[in-house]
Amino acid sequence: MSKVYITKSAKFLPNAAVSNDEMEAKLGKIDNKESKARRIVLRNNGIKQRYYAIDNEGIATHNNSDLTLESIKGLCDEQFTLSDIEVLSCGTSTPDHLLPSHAAMVHGLMKTKSIELNSASGVCCSGMSALKYGYLSVKAGDSNNAVCTGSERVSSWMKADRFEAEVDSLKELEQTPIIAFKKDFLRWMLSDGAAALLLEDKPRETTSLEILWMDAYSYAYELEACMYAGGDKLEDGSLKPWSDYTASEWLTESVFSLKQDVKVLNENILGRGVDSMRQTMEKHNITPADIDYFLPHVSSHYFVDNLYAMFAEAGLEITKDKWFMNLKRVGNVGSASIYLMLEELMNSGKLKSGDRIMLSVPESGRFSYAYAYLKVV
Repeated sequence: MSKVYITKSAKFLPNAAVSNDEMEAKLGKIDNKESKARRIVLRNNGIKQRYYAIDNEGIATHNNSDLTLESIKGLCDEQFTLSDIEVLSCGTSTPDHLLPSHAAMVHGLMKTKSIELNSASGVCCSGMSALKYGYLSVKAGDSNNAVCTGSERVSSWMKADRFEAEVDSLKELEQTPIIAFKKDFLRWMLSDGAAALLLEDKPRETTSLEILWMDAYSYAYELEACMYAGGDKLEDGSLKPWSDYTASEWLTESVFSLKQDVKVLNENILGRGVDSMRQTMEKHNITPADIDYFLPHVSSHYFVDNLYAMFAEAGLEITKDKWFMNLKRVGNVGSASIYLMLEELMNSGKLKSGDRIMLSVPESGRFSYAYAYLKVV
């Protein structure tokens, strides 16, 4: 089988960075009132700025497909053009449409030639699933290259006007017109952006990373959904899909909004993360000493110290000097976050031949975890 190398990386972050103080002006105030959750959530997540693909009037400047294409263009140069792409594998939590697929919509913007497409859905692990598809295609010798992407355009989902019908409904019922924390929470957590990786069967003279292996784990067989959209959670923990609601309920219940069950998140995300990390390290017979850079996608800095402590308690301590993160200045961009971290590290000038990199991506959708182990050529 062929070896697989990440030979180039690129990113696209739309518009100017948005500070914490500017967020609510961008997204709007629900019922013209400041969010009571905003300051608490921002204090805990530690994010200082993020990017939105909307202007100051809330009008979209880019859709998800646009963001993805712009990141792919960043891979192109005299040696590699859009027409050279053999496989396009795209992961996202927030596609522009239910169908056609996200990859098909991106390919439609490229206007080059017929290529193989793959669209990975889900939450944060969709970016890693897209990467694994490209990795296996090149490794099997089925293609000479693959472009893999992670992207999100969530800002339009979180605008205040998306919740107006629900607020009006609460007023009619003489209830306090404040949306549930499970919805408001994510308004202050998520960001827009895209990043792309070029995979080839030969390294380049510039920094190239060999993908040694990739693994993924799911705990959906024992845990209920935690982050979801296009439905709502019932008392028994099951999800009622959007298609089982009436059309009016889609608005009055904000059925399509992103939601997070924070209690389920706090109870499970770290423990299953440590368990899956232990499994993958034992499977491949590596120890923390075999990791020079650890790139953990975490949704919030709130989890970092506890995650470190739990790793140490499990005998998997990766010292903090090996952790490479950019959450504070880029924001939580879901499926694109791990791509954005790796892009920054690859272009930082810090890497040297022989360095080993561990990518770690948790997904709270129904608790999935993905890992990749890379080596600098």
